[in-house]
Amino acid sequence: MSRITIPSREDAPAESQPLLDAVGKQLGIVPNLFRLVGNSPAALEGYLGLNGALGGTLDAKTRERIALAIAQANGCDYCLSAHTYLGLNLAKIDDTEIALNRAGHSGDAKADAAVVFARKVLDMRGRVSDADIAEVRLAGFSEAQVIEIVASVALNVLTNYINNVAETDIDFPVVRAAQAA
Repeated sequence: MSRITIPSREDAPAESQPLLDAVGKQLGIVPNLFRLVGNSPAALEGYLGLNGALGGTLDAKTRERIALAIAQANGCDYCLSAHTYLGLNLAKIDDTEIALNRAGHSGDAKADAAVVFARKVLDMRGRVSDADIAEVRLAGFSEAQVIEIVASVALNVLTNYINNVAETDIDFPVVRAAQAA
């Protein structure tokens, strides 16, 4: 059971309710993460704003691959479960690729550069080397995309930490970080 209340839409703060309604309209459901974050209208607005903005120049598969790598590294079962489901069903990533992503890699050379760089950003707390930046650029990523990879890491760390603190009830098919990728 979650250590922080996951309110229903009706029990969420009034300022969060229209944001939760928008999530429900977009996704068809309102996953527990959104309702949990909705305890703070400011946090929900910030999360949704950054999440929406990061649909920029990185494709959905790359964003899901990064999310899987970061969730695995942070041991976030909620995010790992959610992004495995989204990867399989929306981004159309297969099981082999998901296993590679969880291990910090990809079977696609360009995507591998993004996932490896994302893990370095996480592991090095942003203090990557000139060579790390050169490698991701050499793979074909623009400076804007390098910034979006870093922002994606930060967004995923945010949700990983929220879910790890709350021990959010998982409302997707459960995948555990402790299970072999």
